[in-house]
Amino acid sequence: MTGGLDRSRRDFLGTAVAALAAARIGFSPGSAAAAEPPTGMTGQPLASFPLLREIDAGLLRVGYAEAGPPDGPPVILLHGWPYDIHSFVDVAPILAQRGHRVIVPYLRGYGSTRFLSSQSMRNGQPTAAAQDLVDLMDALRIDRAILAGFDWGARTADIVAALWPERASGLVSVSGYLVGSQDAGRIPLPPEAEQQWWYQFYFATERGRLGYERNRRAFAKLIWRQASPQWAFDDATFERSAAAFENPDHVAIVIHNYRWRLGLENGEQRYAELERRLSSIAGIATPTITLEGDANGAPHPPPSSYAGRFTGNYQHRVIGGGVGHNLPQESPMHFAQAVIDLAGG
Repeated sequence: MTGGLDRSRRDFLGTAVAALAAARIGFSPGSAAAAEPPTGMTGQPLASFPLLREIDAGLLRVGYAEAGPPDGPPVILLHGWPYDIHSFVDVAPILAQRGHRVIVPYLRGYGSTRFLSSQSMRNGQPTAAAQDLVDLMDALRIDRAILAGFDWGARTADIVAALWPERASGLVSVSGYLVGSQDAGRIPLPPEAEQQWWYQFYFATERGRLGYERNRRAFAKLIWRQASPQWAFDDATFERSAAAFENPDHVAIVIHNYRWRLGLENGEQRYAELERRLSSIAGIATPTITLEGDANGAPHPPPSSYAGRFTGNYQHRVIGGGVGHNLPQESPMHFAQAVIDLAGG
């Protein structure tokens, strides 16, 4: 994995700066620029994905952004909660300019992604999200890809790399090894650690479900501030992502996810075999770079607790400068560099 690191870093800053500038005016080849994009605190237009697509994949019709050449080596970028595809709006053009085919999907319950059937359970189980990703790769005819994400997206990428190692050519995971289980979720943590998960316990109540339903924007903004205390995002940046939380399945998916983790809700039988297999897997052999911001205010494990879980080529990087939980949006060049390094420069 270290081969080509120096070469890729020599050219990286110039490429990244040019690509970030391109993002401000749209970067998807052959697509029309977004009309009247919102402006941020600098008065400049916010970066946007000028072309969004949809495809039927498994249980879902998945909404996704795409950039770069269609025959380029694929990279799939996966967002978390409460965020959306715009966490990668400055990462995607960097990778596209390096020749990658970049896919950025809305997870189930976000943005334009919808269930194909009204009868499908609105299931937030992590293995369901992992199966969604494999189904999307099948629908897009992508055999292998570098998988890169944070929060729910990192967990999804970790699970796919663990269960389907042949589908992951590389892994970038913010906050490391995030594979869990209901059994693990039942084990009490020290009081300070439990306090960090306050929203999980809130969501366990009907009051919490109603509160999130009624106040999802204010709730999400609070999480953004707590998880990234030094990130000076503006209202326009937040609202660009908050629109994705108006998905009709969003609240149900979020609430089920956190209740499932605590063992308060059941999953679906269709994922039982995946859960069984996952519980027996000791680690991930896929070449991996884990990242952590030096100002991550969200609950996250120390790197020493998961380093042994990655049994292949492995590096851990701490990103300084007050970077919080939403690492790809707060430090897109460092996130993109991790992908580039895994790809061999």
